[in-house]
Amino acid sequence: QVQLVESGGGLVQPGGSLRLSCEASGSIFSIYVMGWYRQAPGKQRELVAAFTVGGSTNYADSVKGRFTISRDYAKNTVYLQMNSLKPEDTAVYYCNARSIATLKATWGQGTQVTVSS
Repeated sequence: QVQLVESGGGLVQPGGSLRLSCEASGSIFSIYVMGWYRQAPGKQRELVAAFTVGGSTNYADSVKGRFTISRDYAKNTVYLQMNSLKPEDTAVYYCNARSIATLKATWGQGTQVTVSS
């Protein structure tokens, strides 16, 4: 079973940047679709950015132009570069791996991102 370990969260001022990392336990990018979700207090978990099966990317409207998802096959790692952060970006960010064959989803433990002055 795939395991995901996130890192890179923290406290940042509005307008600042952070890069989140999600390291997978093995070479899974060809059989899993990877993405980032977030959950703010009192809100439902929502998609932030993800790769499609074809390799293109999707972003939530609220982060388009500010966030970038990328992946490093050699390191089995997916990244989320977050720029121009806003207080409303504050949430726990989760890495997600969805099996292309079974559609089963695996989640990381989450990393807290807090945007505040």
